[in-house]
Amino acid sequence: MTIDLEELYKDLHTNPELSFQEVRTAGIAAGHLENLGFTVHRNVGKTGVVGVLENRPGPVVMLRADMDALPVKEATGLDYASTAVGVDHEGQDMPVMHACGHDVHVTCLVGAVETLATRKQDWSGTLIAVFQPAEEWGGGAETMVSDGLYDRVPKPDIVLGQHVAPFPAGWFGIRPGVTMASADSLSITLHGRGGHGSRPETTVDPVLMAAAATVRLQGIVSRELAASDAAVVTVGQIHSGTKNNIIPETASLGLSVRSFDNATRGKILGSIERIVKSEATASDAPKEPDFHYEEHFPLTVNDESAVDRISASFRAKFGDKKIIDPGPVSGSEDVGALAKAADAPLVFWFLGGADPALFQEWATTGRLPDIPSNHSPYFAPVIQPTLTHGSEALVTAALEFLGGRGTN
Repeated sequence: MTIDLEELYKDLHTNPELSFQEVRTAGIAAGHLENLGFTVHRNVGKTGVVGVLENRPGPVVMLRADMDALPVKEATGLDYASTAVGVDHEGQDMPVMHACGHDVHVTCLVGAVETLATRKQDWSGTLIAVFQPAEEWGGGAETMVSDGLYDRVPKPDIVLGQHVAPFPAGWFGIRPGVTMASADSLSITLHGRGGHGSRPETTVDPVLMAAAATVRLQGIVSRELAASDAAVVTVGQIHSGTKNNIIPETASLGLSVRSFDNATRGKILGSIERIVKSEATASDAPKEPDFHYEEHFPLTVNDESAVDRISASFRAKFGDKKIIDPGPVSGSEDVGALAKAADAPLVFWFLGGADPALFQEWATTGRLPDIPSNHSPYFAPVIQPTLTHGSEALVTAALEFLGGRGTN
C-alpha cells in the first residue's frame, strides 16, 4: 500500500476542523495507522489518535502532528481551498481554514509512519504516532496527557515534531535550547458605572479606562524590561458598549503575552495586573477589574544533544546549506507538554513550505519577499517538495534514535 500524500493533503485542506472537533481528520489518521499494523487508541484527549508499532526491543520514539484548523476565511483561491464553516466553542458560526499548516503536519506524519512500517528491517524499538487535537487552543497536548495517554502507551525516550513555516521548501530550521516562546492569553473586564452619554459626570467611563490601560500596557516591554529580555504584549481585542450615546457598565480587553523565560513571563503578568488595577483606581471604578487567564503555551525547549544528532542527520540527508538556525521564534507550541509528562527530551524543528523561487530576491538583494505567513487567510504552502521533505525529515529523525538504524 502506498498512500497518495498529495491527494490526502488536498482532502485535509478542503475539510478543516476546529479544535476538539477533528473527528473526520482523526478517523482518517486512525484508519491509515490500522492499515499499517499499528495498535490504535482513539479519542485520547477527546479527539486525539495514538498509534503504537512495536518492532523488537529498543528505544521508544514518539512522532507528533497536530490536527486542528483556525476560524479564518480562506482567500488563497486554490482549487482545493476550504469553504467550510464550523461552530466555535461559544456557539458562533465561523469560517474554517488550515491557515497554520496542520494539514501538512498530518500528511507528513502519515507518510513517515508508512515508510517506517515498511522498513521494519532497518530499526528496532517502539514507534508511537500522535495525532494531537487542539494545538491552537494550547490545551490539546495537556488534555491527552490528563486523559491517560501514558497509561495507554509507553512513555517515549524522545519526542519529535515539526511545524511548516514560510521559508523555502526543502530547508529546515532547527536549534538547541529555547526554540519557541511561551504564550499566555488573558481577558480583562473593567467595571464602570453606566449612564447617558450627555452626562459623563454621573458615570465612571470604562471605555476611557480601557483606552488608558491599553496605552499604558505598551510601556511594559519598552520601559520595564531590559533590552535583552525579548517579549511581546499585544492587546488584540477591546469591546464595550451598545450605542453611541450610552456610557456602558463594562469594557473588556483581550491580551496575548509572549516571552522566552519564565522570570520575564512572571514580571510581565504582574505588570499587567498592576497597570490595569491602577487605571481602575485612577478612574474611581466601583470595583476592581476581573482577570481571566485562558490559554497557556509553555516554552518549547529543545534538548541540545538530541538536536546535535538530528542536525547532523539532516545535513547528511538534505545538504548542509539547507539546515539553518532560525533563532528563538515568538510563536508558541504545546508539544512540550508531551515530552514534559514523559520526562523525555524534545526536538521540534521548522519545515520550509514556501516556493523556493520566491527567495531569489533575498539572495540577490537581501530583502525578504512578501510571503503570507501562518494564520494568514492567504497561507498556502507549496505541496512539493514540502510533503516529501516533511515525511523524510520525520523518518530521518526517528531512525536516528531507533535501534538498528539502517541507511536512509
